Amino acid sequence: MAFYKCLFFASLIFSSVFVTMSQQACTPQAFNQKTFAACHNLPILNSTIHWNYYPSKGTVDVAFAQAVVSDSRWVAWAINPTSTGMVGSQAIVAFKRTDGAMSVYSSPIKSYGTRLEQGNLSFPLFDVSAVYENNQIVIFATVGLPNNASVVNHVWQQGTLSGNTPQMHSVSGPNVQSFGTLDFLSGKVETVRRGTSFVFRVKISHGIINTISWGILMPVGAIVARHFKAADPAWFHVHRACQMLGYFGGVAGFATGLWLGHKSSGVEYKGHRCIGITLFALATLQVLVALGLRPNKTDKKRVFWNWFHYLVGYGTIILGIVNILKGFDMLQPGKWWKFSYLITIGVLGCVAAVLEARAWFLVLIRKTDQAAEQNKDDTSVV
Repeated sequence: MAFYKCLFFASLIFSSVFVTMSQQACTPQAFNQKTFAACHNLPILNSTIHWNYYPSKGTVDVAFAQAVVSDSRWVAWAINPTSTGMVGSQAIVAFKRTDGAMSVYSSPIKSYGTRLEQGNLSFPLFDVSAVYENNQIVIFATVGLPNNASVVNHVWQQGTLSGNTPQMHSVSGPNVQSFGTLDFLSGKVETVRRGTSFVFRVKISHGIINTISWGILMPVGAIVARHFKAADPAWFHVHRACQMLGYFGGVAGFATGLWLGHKSSGVEYKGHRCIGITLFALATLQVLVALGLRPNKTDKKRVFWNWFHYLVGYGTIILGIVNILKGFDMLQPGKWWKFSYLITIGVLGCVAAVLEARAWFLVLIRKTDQAAEQNKDDTSVV
């Protein structure tokens, strides 16, 4: 278990990135004949936040501007009074309707499955409006700051429209990095990269552990068992070591998956989850049967145990690879990661194919020699 503790903490460290202090130059502008004293260029999604802060009133006038590639997109800016992420944020949404008019409204975000329904926010909101000009949407509002706090967690976002209905935004790249903290008093703005989130680091660790366990150790153990039995009993010890390390790593991966599912209320990856549960159940059954119900080699029932062991074992490997690839598509860590794994599993597949071809070639030669020997014996008898 020490190996997996080291692997887990190493993967946490490896997956961590820094919190950037983005001090980008910004020139205050006037919108709707109103000048804003402070502004900041946000480093993600081509966005700028302008504001006038009134400490005595506990309010702030905000102009949030975001460049869009077309007028068929929605934009949103939100304050999250309870956490740093999307869920719990209190948003203002704006887009240009198909009839050319602007639509702007408030929307409390209660889950990752939100459809940006209109609703009241948990803090006061006044004078909400929006304009579309110069290929950007600008949202205006006066916000009653929660608990009169000058520092807030804010989130900004954009996505596509279907008619006049906002659609789900992208779940990779800049769209999952657009959040941070904003101090209206000092002007200090921090953009928290998604890799600094503990939940995200656990996701990376979950992926690394499962990839090594189900996706590499298990196939290697199967190849050893299939093609290196001549090195008896070393092959058995290597096979067992690979499979047990892979299984215990899978246990850790399964546990972190359950934790992530609990922490990601509203986000469901049904295919990934169902395959993961099936995979873990089959692997656990395989371990129990291998340790407690393996007949002696001379037992007539051994053939049935062998078939069970082969079918469940290879089924587990196939499901593991499929689920790892699904995980890459969900997490979107970068094409290099998925490509590297595909190369690794491709190399293992090629090695297995070459060894399998060699094994069948040797079988064919042996049968040919046996047939020749039999013919020789028959001729000598005649």
